[in-house]
Amino acid sequence: MSTPAAAAARTAVAPLTTEDAELLVAAATSAAEAAGATVSVTVLDAGGHPLAFRRDDRAVLISGETSTRKAYTALQLDAPTADLVDAVRPDGPFHTLPTALDRPLLFIAGGLPVHRDGRLIGAVGVGGGAPEQDHAFAAAALDALV
Repeated sequence: MSTPAAAAARTAVAPLTTEDAELLVAAATSAAEAAGATVSVTVLDAGGHPLAFRRDDRAVLISGETSTRKAYTALQLDAPTADLVDAVRPDGPFHTLPTALDRPLLFIAGGLPVHRDGRLIGAVGVGGGAPEQDHAFAAAALDALV
């Protein structure tokens, strides 16, 4: 049984807001534009619901879906997608991992979980650039949120 103090500690963390999500999108987009890349960006709340999205029509067509899947993967596994690449290779621990809501997981760099006070509150996904670029753009977005 939890104590009132423990319950208060669990609820004291502010959720990811629309304003936070818009800041994440703007920061990732700005980092991409500074690097000469065109990307799409998706921000999900802790429940996997989209809070903000930007699709760049100059990026590859699938970049919007890719950014959403990267964010969803980072959220579901509470890990940067760049850290999961080896895990999904054949015979890797996640190779046959079932997915929630029939959404396939996409394990390419560019998805990062968003934490506040040590708790998972959402995720950001960036798609359209090279995987290393997408990861850097998502990281730039998180830096802006602090």
